[in-house]
Amino acid sequence: MKVTGVLGDFKDVNHTITAAQQVNEAGYREFDFFTPYPVHGLDKAMGVKRTILPYISFVGACAGLATALGLQWWTGAVDYKLNIGGKQLFAIQFSVPIDFELTVLLCALSTVAGLFHLCRIPTWWHPFQNDEGFKKATDDTFVLGIYATDDRFHVETVKTFMHQLGAANVRVCYDEPADATEVTATPSVVTA
Repeated sequence: MKVTGVLGDFKDVNHTITAAQQVNEAGYREFDFFTPYPVHGLDKAMGVKRTILPYISFVGACAGLATALGLQWWTGAVDYKLNIGGKQLFAIQFSVPIDFELTVLLCALSTVAGLFHLCRIPTWWHPFQNDEGFKKATDDTFVLGIYATDDRFHVETVKTFMHQLGAANVRVCYDEPADATEVTATPSVVTA
């Protein structure tokens, strides 16, 4: 079985932020906190960079506006010219509702598509999903996970570091879950 990471539990939200700062300052980059509710300031403590989602939304809105204007210009002034009531072949005043609607539509669609891409949705598997302690992150526990893909990762060093941070129930996780018949013989999580 291949090691996927090390997990540790925290009960105090303030200790969680302090631990996140210390993990970030120690040079770990492949780690995450799993919390039962959003924790203000945790992303900053972890060193998470600002998302590019607003830029994706802006590009989608610009594409929607350009599409609306271009389509109306092409159909009204180039492809099928109709002089109705002596008005211009392409008048911006009459296109405002369509411009607005297509701008909002493509902005919304690009935001959803960008969000799904950035969050890797749908993700059908997570390296820690079979750990019983990891499942407590949806209830009352703050779980710190340092992934084995981190350049600085070494099992014993990370376990010692998590104990120094004050984490409880520090454990190593493996990529293969224990089968139902093997649960008593070979658990998928080793507790330190």
